[in-house]
Amino acid sequence: MNSKIYFLVPAVCIFALTACDKLLPAAPARQDVLDGTVDGLSATETAQFLRGDAAFGRVFSPITGLGPLFVSNSCISCHAGDGKGHPSTSLIRFGQTDDTGNQFMELGGPQLQNKAVPGFTPEIIPAGASHATFMAPANTGLGFLEAVSDSEILKMADPDDKDGDGVSGVPNWIHLPEFIRPVAGAATKDGRYIGRFGRKAGAHNLHNQTVNAYIQDMGIVSTYSPYDTYSSKELDPEVTNGEVEDLVFYLHTLKAPIQRNAQDPDVVAGKQVFVNTQCGSCHKPVLKTGNSSIRALANKEFSPYTDLLMHDMGKELDDNYTEGTAKTYEWRTTPLWGLGLAKDSQGGRVFLMHDGRAKSIEEAILLHGGEALKSRQKYTGLSAKEKQQLLTFLESL
Repeated sequence: MNSKIYFLVPAVCIFALTACDKLLPAAPARQDVLDGTVDGLSATETAQFLRGDAAFGRVFSPITGLGPLFVSNSCISCHAGDGKGHPSTSLIRFGQTDDTGNQFMELGGPQLQNKAVPGFTPEIIPAGASHATFMAPANTGLGFLEAVSDSEILKMADPDDKDGDGVSGVPNWIHLPEFIRPVAGAATKDGRYIGRFGRKAGAHNLHNQTVNAYIQDMGIVSTYSPYDTYSSKELDPEVTNGEVEDLVFYLHTLKAPIQRNAQDPDVVAGKQVFVNTQCGSCHKPVLKTGNSSIRALANKEFSPYTDLLMHDMGKELDDNYTEGTAKTYEWRTTPLWGLGLAKDSQGGRVFLMHDGRAKSIEEAILLHGGEALKSRQKYTGLSAKEKQQLLTFLESL
C-alpha cells in the first residue's frame, strides 16, 4: 500500500505542473512587446542589464531620498513597459525662449517639480516664464541611437536646404554638464556638442539623460549631480554610481522595436505611400551605428524612422520654450519604431506628439507644419485607401 502511495505522489505533482502550464497564458511574442534585451549580450552584460532593470523599477520614498521636490517616484511610473508615457505623467519645462540659456535657473528651472514630500511646497511656474509640456518617450532601442556617429547625423543635416526639398534639419548644439566626457572625435560648435535625446534633443547621451531624470524627476542626488534642486546645497549621494551606470546600461541594451506583419500587402503598400509623401525626409527609415563599447550595438543597421535632427514644425507646435540652440518651433524628429505598440503603455489609446495632444496617428500627421507642411498636404490629397494603407504601415512599426 505504501509503495503505491509513494508511486502516486510524483505522478500527482507532474499532473499538477502540466495542468498549471495549460492554465498560464503564453508569453507574448518579442515583436509584441517593447522590453527585452538586444541580441548578443554576454553573460556579464546580461547580469548588468538585469541590475539596471531592477534600478528602473525601483520606487523611491522620502526615506530613500525622494524629493523633497519631485515629479515621480520611479522611472517605470512614466515609462510603463518601457513604452511612451501618458499625459497624466508629463513633465513641464520652463524658462528658455532662445539660445542665450535658461533665465529662470534660480527659480527652479528648467523643470517644474510639481510634487513635494510632507513639509515642503511644490514648485509653481514663475511669472513670465515660458513653458512646454513634454510627455515621456519610449525607451527601447536607445542604445542604437546613441551609437550613431556625430558625422552620420551631420551628413543628414541640411541647414540651407541645398537639395530644395523644403526640409532643413539641424542638430541641437548644447553645453555639456561637467560629468559628461564626450567620445573622441565628437563634433563641436562654439564649445557645444550635439544633443540627441529628449523632445528638444537637450541631452547628449544616455548618461546625461539618466542623471537628469534622477535629479529633476525624482530629486535623487548622485555624485554626478550632487546639488539638491530645493536647497541648491551639495548633498551626499542618494544613489550609488554603480546603480546609475547599471540603469544607463539597461537603457543602452533594450532591444529595438520589431516590425509586425511586414509582408502584409497593405503594410507593403503603405510603406510606399510613406515614401511618396516624403515622410522619410525626416523620419529616416534606416540608420547605421558606428563603433560602440557594447559589441551588440556596433556597426549595425537599424530602422528607427528618425534623423535625430531638429526641424521647424510650424506655429501650431511652437510652445515658446526651447533648449540649447534649438528654436522654440523646432523639435527633434521622434522615432516612429514602436508606434503601433504605443497604446499598450498609454491605457489602451494613443497620445502622440511631444505633449500628447494628438489622439490618433492621423491627428498627429495633421499637426505637422513648417518643414513637414508639404507632407501633410500630400497626405490630405491621398485617397481613402492610400490613407488607410499608410496608417496600417505606421501601426506595424
